[in-house]
Amino acid sequence: MRSLRYSHDELSKQEKQKLERHPLEIYEAIRNTYADDLSKMSEVPGEVDRLKWAGIYPQKQGGDNFMMRIKVPGGVLTAEQTKVIGRIARDFAGGPHENPHFGDNFLDLTTRQDVQMHWFQMRDIPEIWDRLEAAGMTTVQACGDSARNVLSCPVSGLDKDEAINAYPVAQAINDFFTGNRDYGNLPRKFKMSVTGCCEDCAQAEINDIGMLPARNADGELGFNLRVGGGLSDGPRMASDIDVFVRPEDAVEITRGIAQVFGELGNRNNRWLARMRYLVQELGPEQFRAELEARVNVPLPPAGEDLTRHYRGDHTGVHEQKDGNLYVGLNVPVGRMSGLEFEEAGRLAGEYGEDVRLATDQNLIITGVPKERLDDLLAEPLLAKYSPNPGPFSRGIVACTGTEFCRFAIVETKIRAVEWAREMDERLGEEMKEAGQDAVRMHFSGCSASCAQPQIGDVGFRGETAKTAGGLVEGVDVGLGGSLGRDAGFIDWIEGAKPTERVPDALERIFRAFKDDHREGEKFHEWARRKRNGELRDLLRDRESESARVGAGRRS
Repeated sequence: MRSLRYSHDELSKQEKQKLERHPLEIYEAIRNTYADDLSKMSEVPGEVDRLKWAGIYPQKQGGDNFMMRIKVPGGVLTAEQTKVIGRIARDFAGGPHENPHFGDNFLDLTTRQDVQMHWFQMRDIPEIWDRLEAAGMTTVQACGDSARNVLSCPVSGLDKDEAINAYPVAQAINDFFTGNRDYGNLPRKFKMSVTGCCEDCAQAEINDIGMLPARNADGELGFNLRVGGGLSDGPRMASDIDVFVRPEDAVEITRGIAQVFGELGNRNNRWLARMRYLVQELGPEQFRAELEARVNVPLPPAGEDLTRHYRGDHTGVHEQKDGNLYVGLNVPVGRMSGLEFEEAGRLAGEYGEDVRLATDQNLIITGVPKERLDDLLAEPLLAKYSPNPGPFSRGIVACTGTEFCRFAIVETKIRAVEWAREMDERLGEEMKEAGQDAVRMHFSGCSASCAQPQIGDVGFRGETAKTAGGLVEGVDVGLGGSLGRDAGFIDWIEGAKPTERVPDALERIFRAFKDDHREGEKFHEWARRKRNGELRDLLRDRESESARVGAGRRS
C-alpha cells in the first residue's frame, strides 16, 4: 500500500525493501527454494525480515533455528486442530538441550491467542504448513507489518452474559486480511480486537482497533469503535472516535482503518510507525473524518457502551448459555508440552466440544455436559493445569525472555512460574480471604511489553541491576494496572530491583494490601489509592506507619 506522506527517498530502509519485493512472496520462496537451500536467503536483501509475514522469526541461537507462530482467530480451535498442533510440537519443536523446568518439545500460548513454537528447521516448514493447512490453520501474517491475529472473547457464543456473539465478526475480519496483498504491507504491525462480552476479555483498549459491545438508539446490538491503543515504550489507551459498528459493516470499517494507516502512517521512522502515534497526531475527530472518506458504509454515532468491567480470565468451571459447562485450565505462563496440548485436544473431543485460547495464556475446554464434569476433573492433565489454582499462579503471564528472544534482558518463564508458586505458598489463602481470587502479575523481559506488564496488578520489566557483587538480572516493578471501566496503566514504582529480592518485596506489598484494603477493594484500586513513595518504601523494605496505613494523593 502506497504512502501519501513520503517520497521514495524519505522511506526507511525496511520500507524500501518491502517495495522491492512484496513481503507475502516469502511464503512461496520458502516452499520452492529456502526449504531446500537456506543459504540462498542471504542473497535477497531484506528476505530474513520478510519471514515474519510467514509467521517465522530467526531464533537467537542462530543457524537453522526458527520460531513459528500459528494464528488462532478468536482463540477457537477444534479438538482435532489442537491435536495437530500438539503433534507438530512433539515432532519438530525439540531443541538440543532440555529446559530445566519445562523439558523439551513444548509450545507457548500467547497473549494474542496464538500458539508459538521453537527450534524449527527450515527444511521442515513445508511439511508443518501442509499439516496445518489440512486442518484449516495458517501461519500467514501471524507476524510482520500487517494484520495480526484478531482477538475475541475466548468464550464467544457460549457466555451467558455476552451482549453479542463477536466470533463470526472476528473470523470474517481475519479472513479478509489474511493473504490480502493490498493490505499486507502496512507501516507496522496492526492489531485488532472484537468482543461482544461485557467484561472486555479481548482487551479492546490496548489494540490498534478495538470493538466493544454496544446498543444504538434503535436498540440494535453492535460495537463501539476504539482506535490507537497499544503498549511497549509508548503505552496509550485507544481513543473513542464516536462510531457505532454494525456487525455486517465491521470488515469494511477495519479495511478503511487499515487504509488510513497505510496511507498516512509513518514509514520513515519505525519507532513512530505504530497506529497509536497516527491517532495521537490526527486526533479522534480528524481520524474519524479520514476514515469516513475511505469507507463505503455510514459511520453512525456511538451507542450505549455495554462493557461493565475487566474480567481478566476464565479459569474455573462455568455454565454456558446452552446449559453445558466450560472449564478454564490454568497454564502458568502459557507453556505446555506438545504431548500435553495434544491431550487437551483429546479431552475436548471426549468430554466436550472445542478448545479456546485466552489472552491470559490459559486454555478452556468447552461444551462439557454436567454429568461428565467429574470425569473430566479427574483426568491427570487437570491435576497439573488446575481449574482451581492459587491466585498468583492463576494470574501469572510471561513473555519468551532470554531463552529465545534477541531483545530480552532477563529470563522470564521459569522465574515467573517460581515466583507465582512461592507467593501462593506464602500468601495464597490470605489473598483469597481478601477477595483476590486472581493476582495478575505480568513479566516482560524487556520494554517491548509482549507480556503486557502495564495492565497487570503487578508489572515486571527486565532490566540490569547493580549490586555490591556486580551486575545481575533485575526488574522494574510497577503496580496498579487494569482495563475495563476503570482502565489505567501501572505506575512504575521501583527500578532495576535484583530478581532475587523480588519475592520478599512482593510479600511486603501484599501483606500491606491485606492489612489496609477497604471492603471489596481490588489490589489495583488499593495501589492507585496509595502514594507511590509509600509503595516504593515497601518494595525497598523501608516500612513506616504511613507506608502501612497512609492514603492520599499519588506522588
